[in-house]
Amino acid sequence: MKRSIIITGGAGFIGSHVVRLFVNKYPEYRIINLDKLTYAGNLANLKDVEDAPNYRFVRLDICDFDAVLRLMLEEHVDGIIHLAAESHVDRSIKDPFTFARTNVMGTLSLLQAAKVYWETLPEKFEGKRFYHISTDEVYGALALTNPEGVPSPFTTIASSAEHHAAYGLDFFTEQTKYQPHSPYSAAKASSDHFVRAYHDTYGMPTIVTNCSNNYGPYQFPEKLIPLFINNIRHRRPLPVYGKGENVRDWLYVEDHARAIDVIFHRGKVAETYNIGGFNEWKNIDIIHVLIKTVDRLLGRPEGADEDLITYVTDRAGHDLRYAIDSRKLQRELGWEPSLQFEEGIEKTVRWYLENQEWMDNVTSGEYEKYYEQMYANR
Repeated sequence: MKRSIIITGGAGFIGSHVVRLFVNKYPEYRIINLDKLTYAGNLANLKDVEDAPNYRFVRLDICDFDAVLRLMLEEHVDGIIHLAAESHVDRSIKDPFTFARTNVMGTLSLLQAAKVYWETLPEKFEGKRFYHISTDEVYGALALTNPEGVPSPFTTIASSAEHHAAYGLDFFTEQTKYQPHSPYSAAKASSDHFVRAYHDTYGMPTIVTNCSNNYGPYQFPEKLIPLFINNIRHRRPLPVYGKGENVRDWLYVEDHARAIDVIFHRGKVAETYNIGGFNEWKNIDIIHVLIKTVDRLLGRPEGADEDLITYVTDRAGHDLRYAIDSRKLQRELGWEPSLQFEEGIEKTVRWYLENQEWMDNVTSGEYEKYYEQMYANR
């Protein structure tokens, strides 16, 4: 094999898309999917590549330093793409310790194992790469208005650098200082600092990327888009935090996977790259689009499920707006998103409606019981 690459969290939402891309695109690579298989990890996400000759799945906790180091020695790993993380803000508010353990100590375990192994090799760090995937949430929050108090029309059109300039709006760049507001984003910020510290202290060949909200197939249905698609289908309430005016930048997951591919192979060591879609939407506007799309595809009258919208108490520390400036990535490595939101949301809604068996299996939790039994005696 030309390369041996560990992809952590490869049974999760974004990770499964990255694994699939690398397995199919690089048959000369050895791809090791390392995943603990918590509630968000599901091997059904990778049924189409599970028998590929260049693919291996390993159930492992990234916090288990000794096991991670043994795997690196066994597989002669020269690249790590680190996606494994606890990522749901609501869960982090209820259980911050789990987020600190996985996101901080797990990242530190991987870094130290890579350092220990690579330093034993004659070439040491040459040709190696530790790529850490982070989030835009580490940057904190942005205003919904420009300095004069004029709001941007976050509607059904994609945003752009020109859009921001026209309205005098800020957005996150690679130089934006960190201001995390939730236990989740604080844990991710800490892990980012450890990754950069390993480069500065030991010379580790690291890269960090910060990405905006992803959507698409195989996303665990605690997240807004798959949760609401499923609730609309079953005529269940659609709980909207506050007034639904929080703004997020959305990126189709396969575009994120393509960006990871480009950055892993061509990105500069010790650099940070922001990945985003220039595609900002208010939550309430996304919900109206979801209702309209699901109703149309299910043959229901337009707006039939608008009455499902239920406003609930806002989340503690709920950031108003995220917006990523990904022009550095576009300029230096030539990546740009391939889908506008309307096209991506159509594909996404169709996928969930056509894969109800996957959704039912995930929402029932049966897959977790299956994995526990499968690995109980291993």
